[in-house]
Amino acid sequence: MDDDKSMLEKATDAVSSAASATTDAAKSVAKKAKKAAKKVAKKVTPKKAKKAGKKSAKKAAKKAGKKSAKKAAKKKKKAKKSKR
Repeated sequence: MDDDKSMLEKATDAVSSAASATTDAAKSVAKKAKKAAKKVAKKVTPKKAKKAGKKSAKKAAKKAGKKSAKKAAKKKKKAKKSKR
């Protein structure tokens, strides 16, 4: 054993080295999890995006159809009034 260091210093060193090892392990686990999540997202996202795109296109078409019908009705009304 090293007599130059007191028990307190030895304990402090041990705790700090354990803490840094734990931190490093946590960081590496987080990196791996992030990579895995990205891989999953790449596989899943295109399908969901495609579905969302189809839905929004349907909604947009529906809205456009309704708006154009309303505009046409308004134009007809105006045309009838102007003929009077």
